[in-house]
Amino acid sequence: MIKKEDMTKTVLTAAACVLFTAASFAQSAATTWKSSAEPLAEMEKLRKLIKAPVFKKADFPITKYGAVADGKTNNTEAFKKAIDDCSKSGGGTVTVPLGTWLTGAICLKDNVNLHLVDSAKIMFSLDSKDYPIVFTRWEGIECMNYSSLIYANGATNIAVTGNGTLDGQANWQAGHWWNWTTGAARTKLAELNKQKIDPTKRIMGDGSNLRPNMVTLVNCKNILISDVKMQNSPMWFMHPLLSENITISNVKVVSHGPNNDGCDPESCKNVLITHCLFDTGDDCIAIKSGRDEDGRRINRPAENHIVEWCTMKDGHGGVGIGSEISGGAKNIYAMNCDMDSPNLNIVLRLKTSSFRGGIIENIFMKDVKVGTFKDAAVSFNMYYETPKDGKPGDFMPTIRNIWVENLSVEKGGNYGVFAHVYPQSPVQNLHVVNCDMRGVKTPTQVDNVTNMVYDNVKMNGVIAAVPAIK
Repeated sequence: MIKKEDMTKTVLTAAACVLFTAASFAQSAATTWKSSAEPLAEMEKLRKLIKAPVFKKADFPITKYGAVADGKTNNTEAFKKAIDDCSKSGGGTVTVPLGTWLTGAICLKDNVNLHLVDSAKIMFSLDSKDYPIVFTRWEGIECMNYSSLIYANGATNIAVTGNGTLDGQANWQAGHWWNWTTGAARTKLAELNKQKIDPTKRIMGDGSNLRPNMVTLVNCKNILISDVKMQNSPMWFMHPLLSENITISNVKVVSHGPNNDGCDPESCKNVLITHCLFDTGDDCIAIKSGRDEDGRRINRPAENHIVEWCTMKDGHGGVGIGSEISGGAKNIYAMNCDMDSPNLNIVLRLKTSSFRGGIIENIFMKDVKVGTFKDAAVSFNMYYETPKDGKPGDFMPTIRNIWVENLSVEKGGNYGVFAHVYPQSPVQNLHVVNCDMRGVKTPTQVDNVTNMVYDNVKMNGVIAAVPAIK
């Protein structure tokens, strides 16, 4: 059932987003950093703007509302009642005690902290009927689809905390979630987007096989996700969307299913991701801002993100930007991270296309240690998901002002620095400083880059020079 309040919030969200016009973003003055001191100072100013929400000292245990910890009783209604009471009372903590608690979708509301005590586990139902149809984005396209396992729309001051586990129960062998084939519905949704059909009329859900995410928080402010372990999500794990002032801290994501991205903040502002562990079946972190027509129509960039002190193991990309990046991305800082896995494809991954468009700018990475990776340390790809004929689309993307410093690689993969971009839109102002990459097969392979600087960069023990670029 499509909830009336969700449809109303969709309209309000879309109306608010038009304020972020394409012209204002595209015409913003380009930045060119001259040293790492500049982005470091900008990052510290940003840090002061990101504040985790605090909550009243009021406790609403789900057991008070009839929840049973046997792993079999569906506690959806108990969670709903506890959250409703907590929010109506001015907020506080909805406590999940020790035990295993089965539930369908959980919808967070204003001033609610959903807190799992140590070793508590929430197991999410395998019945798709336990996930109502709500407004969301699926791979960057707006639609009405299954609620994520934990969902909120238009909420302020919300949190998921505690040293417990969120288990989506997705499983290949048992045929739960991951076996769903999404191709036909994915193509249909892309066509609805291309036709600019009203998102509230793009009704997916039953029969579409578009798997829900674990956590999607739409148009929310003041978000905290901390300490929990997440596993076996049907789709992406953490997906803040069109939201602001977000802290994600000490979260452990371990899951190797399809599209099991760890954290995908999309069209969000002022985001801190710190001290998290990602061991995933897709990108560890993928920063996004909408796909194609929807991304350009709403045109709300991903901006002001700090990623620090995180550990990345398996994953397509450690810190990724794109590919659903049509609204652009700017001011992204990644610091003091450790990455190490032969199944980690790329350390810093920027992926887009001439069918996406958008401006990706002011990307800063410093003090990152890498044991090994599979494909590239730093990668720029403007040909992601493009037709085989190779003809460019009508929305040429821009990538500019990229700074990578103190990147240390023990044993690399195929490339140190890789760029496959259009001659019409070369990567602009790429600085690689004080980096040491060992064991890479091809130190540098770039086609179209302007103002590319290597400053004390070693590749396989030899000082590297910028190759001649035609």
